Amino acid sequence: MKFKSAKINAFRTWGLLLTMLGMGLMILGTAGIVFWGSAGKVVAAIGLVIGLISMMASLAIYFWAGMLSTSAVQVECPECRKLTKMLGKTDRCMFCHTILTMDPAQATITAEQLEGQQLKH
Repeated sequence: MKFKSAKINAFRTWGLLLTMLGMGLMILGTAGIVFWGSAGKVVAAIGLVIGLISMMASLAIYFWAGMLSTSAVQVECPECRKLTKMLGKTDRCMFCHTILTMDPAQATITAEQLEGQQLKH
């Protein structure tokens, strides 16, 4: 389950992918002029417009992730002891990908049991 990540990181990953897609489309669209001369201007225009839309979608996703990040609850991960931000009832640690929950019904260990384990070590 190493490929699963925290919700905020997943939003940021989608933003990065849209940025790369938009830049790639703009570069490939501009390359149409190099390959086809003035006939490639249409390809360039289409690539630049779709790339710009992709970049704007990326900007919106990054803004949304930033706003979510400001209201996210900070918790200490019981595995790696680092502060991580949590969205919703369940999320993953941003660093070690441990599943975290705020819902006692979904927890596999209670806070008292966790404190007892920490005192033993």
